Amino acid sequence: MSRFKAVIFDLDGVITDTAHYHFLAWKRLAAAQGVDFDLAFNEQLKGVDRMGSLELILGATAQHYSPQQKLALADAKNRHYQQLIATMSACDLLPGAVAALDAVRAAGLKIGLASVSKNAFAVLEMLGIRDRFDDVVDAATLANSKPHPEIFLTAAHHLGVAPQDCLGVEDAVAGVASIKAAGMVALGIGDPHILRAADRVIPGLDHFRLDDYR
Repeated sequence: MSRFKAVIFDLDGVITDTAHYHFLAWKRLAAAQGVDFDLAFNEQLKGVDRMGSLELILGATAQHYSPQQKLALADAKNRHYQQLIATMSACDLLPGAVAALDAVRAAGLKIGLASVSKNAFAVLEMLGIRDRFDDVVDAATLANSKPHPEIFLTAAHHLGVAPQDCLGVEDAVAGVASIKAAGMVALGIGDPHILRAADRVIPGLDHFRLDDYR
């Protein structure tokens, strides 16, 4: 039997890959503000919420924008992003994602989603997997973004499971830090040299084996 009672997944980069769509939307916004934005810069935004990402893009010039202007920029980015993801379907699920969810369910564990994306509900519906989750944290209700542990602690609370009985699955440094700060075991998805704080790292959910994390 698994040592865990719940597995809490991130969305982007773990179950599906909307990173490219985020990149295109942020790149257009950055260009309009005269900011150079490339894939290396985009890596800094992994696991960071929308307003936090905007602050990183604006950098030192952020002080010259009013709160209303920043909200308008963030909203413009989100509208563009929503247009880009409108054609998503089950074909956009990453390899092993459905099998991993099925394995967790078959083991009798609860399943949560802890994504900072305010579009998470829409993306899950387009992927056809919304009903596979016992709880999806609404990012709009949170006061803190990753690496703060709030989102994972909220997921555990909603699932009725103690944090120490949860396995968190993340692809971003900030996300792994959030899991560890919540007192959970962290499974990283990606490069072990980047996700050094994770308890274990695998290339993708097609390498997910629940028995390995007892």
